[in-house]
Amino acid sequence: MLKAKTVKEIVFILITAGLFALGAFLFWISTLTLPDLDSLHTRRVSQSTKIYDRTGEVLLYDLNAGIKRTEVPDSEISRNIKNATVAIEDSEFYQHRGIRITSIIRAVIADILGGGYSQGGSTITQQVVKNSLLTTEKKIARKLKEWVLAVKLERVLSKAEILDIYLNESPYGGTVYGIEEASRTFLGKKAIDLSIAEAAYLAALPNAPSYYSPYGNNRQKLEDRKNLILSKMLENKFISKDEYTEALSEKVVWKPQENLGIKAPHFVMFIRQYLEETYGNKILETGGLKVVATLDYELQEKAEALAKKYATENHKNFNAENLALVAMDPKTGQILGMIGSRNYFDKEIDGNFNVAIAKNRQPGSAFKPIVYSEVFNKGYTPDTVVFDLPTEFDTQCNPDGTPIVAGNEDKCYMPVNFDGIYLGPISFRNALAQSRNIPAIKALYLAGLRDSLNLAKDMGITSLTNVSQYGLTLVLGGGEVSLLEMTSAYSIFAANGTRNPYQGILRIEDKDGNILESYADHPVQILPEQTALMINDILSDNVARAPEFGEHSALFIEERPVAVKTGTTNDYRDAWIIGYTPNMVVGAWAGNNDNSPMEKKIAGFIIAPFWNAAMTESLKKYPIENFKKPDPIDKTALKPAMAGLWQGGQAYFVNKPTGELATQFTPPELVEERVVKQIHSILYWVDKNNPNGPPPTNPATDPQFNLWEYPIRKWVAANGIAEETTAVIPTKPDSTHGPGFSPVISITNPAPGLSYNKNDRIVAAVNISGRYPVTKVDYFVNGEFVGTADRYPWNLGFLPSSVGSLKDTNRLRVVAYDSMQNRGEAEITFQVPL
Repeated sequence: MLKAKTVKEIVFILITAGLFALGAFLFWISTLTLPDLDSLHTRRVSQSTKIYDRTGEVLLYDLNAGIKRTEVPDSEISRNIKNATVAIEDSEFYQHRGIRITSIIRAVIADILGGGYSQGGSTITQQVVKNSLLTTEKKIARKLKEWVLAVKLERVLSKAEILDIYLNESPYGGTVYGIEEASRTFLGKKAIDLSIAEAAYLAALPNAPSYYSPYGNNRQKLEDRKNLILSKMLENKFISKDEYTEALSEKVVWKPQENLGIKAPHFVMFIRQYLEETYGNKILETGGLKVVATLDYELQEKAEALAKKYATENHKNFNAENLALVAMDPKTGQILGMIGSRNYFDKEIDGNFNVAIAKNRQPGSAFKPIVYSEVFNKGYTPDTVVFDLPTEFDTQCNPDGTPIVAGNEDKCYMPVNFDGIYLGPISFRNALAQSRNIPAIKALYLAGLRDSLNLAKDMGITSLTNVSQYGLTLVLGGGEVSLLEMTSAYSIFAANGTRNPYQGILRIEDKDGNILESYADHPVQILPEQTALMINDILSDNVARAPEFGEHSALFIEERPVAVKTGTTNDYRDAWIIGYTPNMVVGAWAGNNDNSPMEKKIAGFIIAPFWNAAMTESLKKYPIENFKKPDPIDKTALKPAMAGLWQGGQAYFVNKPTGELATQFTPPELVEERVVKQIHSILYWVDKNNPNGPPPTNPATDPQFNLWEYPIRKWVAANGIAEETTAVIPTKPDSTHGPGFSPVISITNPAPGLSYNKNDRIVAAVNISGRYPVTKVDYFVNGEFVGTADRYPWNLGFLPSSVGSLKDTNRLRVVAYDSMQNRGEAEITFQVPL
């Protein structure tokens, strides 16, 4: 144990050190001087942020060009905006002395635990100091200065003066600073005239002006923040309960957004929001950043002109007044073009709302390729066949579509194809190419809802998060997504399964030319290459989709291998099309921003013509690049049902000319796979939980089995199809092929080892015998084909000099084929001195 004297010495040393540190800290504080208060009234916007297109030459937007700010005295600022601002930014503003000790302690602990100095909790006074008197560096010394200067500022200025400075200096969005300018710009009135609800809206903006902009895509978030502010105003007794209730129901009317000379405005605002969230408002206002974006403005200009033209026509013909577009390089993920509406500044169509990034649109059948990708991942193939027949899918209902329990009629789900036609057995290839609904729902069931949603997430679709929210309608576009994320997902197909996340920025430089951020490749293999290639092969198959769309529809681009998929929601509120080549992907949407329905036409009529024009224009800058073909599928290794033999599940192989059982000697080109004709749904032959495993012992345990089987049995009966037993399998083996059936050849000329001049004509002669007539004889020299004899006596003349692989000693090989495709061969050597 320590002696009492030792303890006293330690305590003395600690107290002395503490007093010394406190003295040093107080001396440091005394050296801090409050800057000239005049600087509080001069906003530092000398070096604004500029956004350029990908060339670095075309200025899309200067964030601070035309800064608008009107300073007004306290008497001309509504009490409502003062109270709203204090309620949301600093509810203890009128009680503290510039800082809140509890907030400081909380911020210090959070920043230490988080390894930085970014924790919020600043008072209004601190924000005035931070924004007007200090740098943006994130150091402890700067934070300490902020606290000290906030206390000093409170000694010099009154609370009303500090609040006035804050309200006159705050950014409210774009080039608008100060509450007076914000009131005039957004609401067309003076700051003194703001109602409680209007004040709550405006007080919401400085926290994140781009994110909460009334002209942006997060208006519900703005509404939520306004309501939060009103509740805090009520909590702090700034308003009464009646005033709170009235303000909640007040309908605030925003002025139309002004045209501020922005090029590609939807894209610019998309980039601005990212910059604001990443770097903060102050850096954007004063940091002199140069942002080189990925946008190809030459392409963008042409697309915007086409958008105005086709949207006007769609409004007239289909009651679809708006459209959107995203163009992207699938090899990099770089966004080359973005249109969020036909006209950003058209208030009548809510044009400033960016439909391209809004996650509230249903994709219709455009979602199908994602589901088919998952079903291919499970081992099914484009040749796999399911039945396109009227089918009930809800297990609470009978197979005929009636409820098991009376009163549950609304639970039954028997969807229809858009054309009202049912094609019976159909391959996944044709079903996807022709966008058949019933096969797609069956594909989703086989793929699995959860696995399909997980794949969609891996492909970059972030809005489909709750698996319990969706059912089998997901494959028909029952979830809400964004055009940007869907186009990015399709780029994975174009890149043969590799995802390059979408990017909007090539590089960001500070005022000194230092690179703060630059584009870098981050490819991730999301799909097996074979799966992506199969999807590409189907979606680019103009023949497969021709029965539905025609051979020269708007989905077809002359001399270009283009894969494409459309999507139309059941209520005709959204029309989609996404198409791609290996070097370009373009997605487009048509509809109405108020979600009202269009004319009852499929996307091929409404949005495809615009997409075709935009895609054709975009591809002019790129060389023709063909899709890589998928590897051939070895169907002999697959169950008949997965390989496309829908007539049954027990396969056998025959010699096609005779119908006898094929043997190892039967030529592959004469082998035909057949099945014992027993027609059932695929669930009879395949366990969906183990598709490559043994068939289910009791298929009826699958909850969908009886629902799928019922219409198939009706179809079999209606078509008079006679089913078979295993007795149809032949027992007699192939009697026309085997070791003793091949033609026997002897080469009579040239004689073995005979020498020839390379310009001497050689006549090869043979004697052939066999069970069946000879049909042709092929001749090869050193493995190189030199000709065919197709009649008796089967001789062939040739010049040695015409053989590219000629040597001193050469091999002559002769192959003879008979009428049953049996083959025999013989070989000799001859000399040609070189």
